[in-house]
Amino acid sequence: METQQSFADHAGTGTLYLVPTPIGNLQDMTYRAVETLKTVDLIAAEDTRNTQKLLNHFEITTKQISFHEHNTQERIPQLVAKLQDGVNLAQVSDAGMPSISDPGKELVAACVAQQIPVVPLPGANAGLTALIASGLVPQPFYFYGFLPRKKHDQKEALAALAKRHETVVLYESPFRVAKTLSVLATVCEGSRQIVACRELTKRYEEFARGTLTELVEWSQDHQLKGEFVLLISGNPDTSEPVQTDELAQLPIKAQVEALIAAGDKPNAAIKAIAKRRELPRQAVYNEFHDLKNGEER
Repeated sequence: METQQSFADHAGTGTLYLVPTPIGNLQDMTYRAVETLKTVDLIAAEDTRNTQKLLNHFEITTKQISFHEHNTQERIPQLVAKLQDGVNLAQVSDAGMPSISDPGKELVAACVAQQIPVVPLPGANAGLTALIASGLVPQPFYFYGFLPRKKHDQKEALAALAKRHETVVLYESPFRVAKTLSVLATVCEGSRQIVACRELTKRYEEFARGTLTELVEWSQDHQLKGEFVLLISGNPDTSEPVQTDELAQLPIKAQVEALIAAGDKPNAAIKAIAKRRELPRQAVYNEFHDLKNGEER
């Protein structure tokens, strides 16, 4: 275990600042974000050309270095070395918060591993901005971000998301949003409430609210422009608990143990996992008790 006091003296080590940038309207840039970008030694930007426009607007002259999904492995050792030498670094993505469907998480993990302080700044986020104006239940919510590109993988993902009881938040491009809504219609009832938000904080900001059936028709009848946030109302069917992604990734025995730790009796946990995984109850029982064909391994 370790603790970080963000603003303590770190004996010559630099600090990584995670700086959100506007998702459209430049007036959403905070005073603290502007000051941070002015005072750090270097800015790691997803697209230096795009970020330069922002820097020019606020008369920021700090130098940049590119840091994006295609050069992550090359850049991280370089940036960590600079931080260890006392360089203060700000990391920004093109719009919104670093690491949220944008580059950043690998650099943060590398800094944490080296005990380099990581200081986050609050700021614009498209998912939360859309959620609070959606008219849907704002909490609990489940943030997914961008869906897989392949149709089969996308359908599987949407089928799982459609079962969730929380409001689901997705990101989608204008070129795929109509197809995504159509795929969602194959795994979800047409009466489910959906909200599509586009061009958030910009001049043509728009919210389309209605049933899934209505939104599918709307998306096919309109020329869609701008990046989208899609919000899916939670599944009202509470007869069966939703299996979380984290639980699904565990081995069967660990899944049973997780339910027991949460308060279930062993037999009830075995039965629940068998149902969720669509496996014979005896198979889950054997796996949990380390049995092979009913005999101890």
